[in-house]
Amino acid sequence: MDDTPRSFPTRRVMLAAALAAWPAQALAQTRPVVTVLGDSITAGLGLPSNAALPVQLQAQLRKLGANAVVRGAGVSGDTTAGGLARVDFSVQKDTTVCIVALGGNDLLQGLDPKRTKANLDKIVARLRARKIAVVLAGLHPPPVIGKAYAREFQAVFPAVAKAHGAILYPNLLAGVTQVARLNQSDGFHPNAQGVIVIAQGLAPVVARALKTRN
Repeated sequence: MDDTPRSFPTRRVMLAAALAAWPAQALAQTRPVVTVLGDSITAGLGLPSNAALPVQLQAQLRKLGANAVVRGAGVSGDTTAGGLARVDFSVQKDTTVCIVALGGNDLLQGLDPKRTKANLDKIVARLRARKIAVVLAGLHPPPVIGKAYAREFQAVFPAVAKAHGAILYPNLLAGVTQVARLNQSDGFHPNAQGVIVIAQGLAPVVARALKTRN
């Protein structure tokens, strides 16, 4: 190992990073962990980090007396196939409840709902096998989508939830979809106020899941 003075700043940086991470790790050890496995909507695309769903959901849970740590595991652009590929390492072993909020990109790409269902089925099955409670967040396709496709896609989520005893949250974007003041300029991703609306809707469901596990 290099013991020259040049190595000291590097060591100090590494030590500082380790010390900074320690309180969060210690906190997670004493409080239940909720992991949000999702895409750009849950990752907070276009928003400052403190406005993203994990932070806002944790705040709403606190208001309900659920003292949980909410951990973000959202990747922009992820389909259900992407979520399936990373579920085992994105959802860490200390997770008590996992919110599975995937499918929006499947919908945008017009993927076969049967593929979406198969992927979600495997994701939820893996989580349940690890004794992690699951809240499966569905989506309601917009009116411009063909009616037959919309019905088939929307039916995926309750079917998967029922098959695995997961908790169904029927529509992640309830109260936000097509409400201009709650969305960013793309009309799809929620703005900071829209995220709060989503967090307020999700929080009671997640709080009940945590209470059941406790």
